[in-house]
Amino acid sequence: MAMKIEQKIYTATGVLVVLLGSLWLVQKNAKDDAIAHSQAAASAALPEIKLPADDADKVTKIQVKNGTKGEVVLEKQGDNWKLTKPVNYPANQQNVKSLLDNMKEVKLKDTIDTGTGQYATYELDDEKAVHVQLFKDTSKTADLFFGKSGTRGQMTRLADKDGVYVASGYSSFLYTRETKDWRDRDIVKFEDANVISVSLKNDNGAFSFSKNDDKWTGTFKGKPIANLDSDKVKDMLRTYKSLTAEDFADDKPPSETGLDKPAALAFTLKDAGGTEKINVGKTSTGTSRYAQKEGSSTVFLLSSFAADWAVANESKFQKPEAGKDGGVAEKTNGGKKK
Repeated sequence: MAMKIEQKIYTATGVLVVLLGSLWLVQKNAKDDAIAHSQAAASAALPEIKLPADDADKVTKIQVKNGTKGEVVLEKQGDNWKLTKPVNYPANQQNVKSLLDNMKEVKLKDTIDTGTGQYATYELDDEKAVHVQLFKDTSKTADLFFGKSGTRGQMTRLADKDGVYVASGYSSFLYTRETKDWRDRDIVKFEDANVISVSLKNDNGAFSFSKNDDKWTGTFKGKPIANLDSDKVKDMLRTYKSLTAEDFADDKPPSETGLDKPAALAFTLKDAGGTEKINVGKTSTGTSRYAQKEGSSTVFLLSSFAADWAVANESKFQKPEAGKDGGVAEKTNGGKKK
C-alpha cells in the first residue's frame, strides 16, 4: 500500500515538473517573441541611410570634410572622377569607387540618444566628425556625420535628424585619406618590351642605350660601356614602366626642386609609340627626389628606388665583376682581392 502511495507521489511530481517546464517554455517563447518584435520594430523605425546600388552609379559629387584636417571635393566629369578641392587634379578612380561601394554597405542598427547633447562625447560635432555628403547633380542623396567607433559599432549622426545612432559597414580609412591619396598618382605607363632606346643625361654624363632584338648595347660619354649588364637596363625599364608618385610638391619653384637643371630620362617606344620623358631634380624629404613628366606642370616626389636610376653613374649599369678597367672597383680585403 505504501508503495502505491509513493508511486502516486512520484507520478504527480513528474506531471508537475512537466507542467512547470511547459509553462516556462511558453513564457520564454512569449518573451523571445516580444523581444524579437520589439527589435524588429526598433529596426524598422531607424532611418534608412544605405545607398542603393543603382544610386551609387548616379552620384556626381562627393564632399568629405575630415574634422580639422580639411575638405576634399570630388566631381564626376564624363565617365571619370576629378578632385576639385583642395586642388584641381584627376582623381584616383579606384579610391572613389571604393568609397561609393562602402556607402552601399553602411546602415543604422541602433539608437544611442535622440537629442544633440551627446554629439561632442561621440565626436559627432562639426569640429571633429567626418562629414560625408553625396550628390546626384544638385540633389543631395546622403548627408552623414561619422564619429567615434567602439564595440557597439560606428557612432553616426544624420544631418536632417537629431540623435546619435550606431551604424555598421562603415570603413573609416576609405573616407579619411590624405589629399595625395585622392589624386591619380600615375606618372607614366608603357610596356617595357616596347622600349627600343633610352637616353639619360645627368651630372655624371650622357648615356645612350639601344635594343637590337632582345640585346641591349650602351654608351657613356660617347664610348661603349664596358661589361654592360643588359639585365640592369631591363631593371630600369621595369622600374619606370608603371611609374607612380610618392607624393606631390605643388607650388614649389624649379630653383627649389632642382628641375631647372634636372637629370633627364627619355624612353622611346617602337611603332611610333612616342617618347616618355621624365626629369628628376633635387632630393626632397628623406631620399625621395622631385620629378616631373615633360609637358606637365605637376611636380611629384619620386622614390629613391626609381630616382637612383636617373642620377646613376656608369657602374650602375655594369656587371659587378667588371674590374677597374670596366669602371667597377673590385672588392678588397686588406689590399688583396677577395
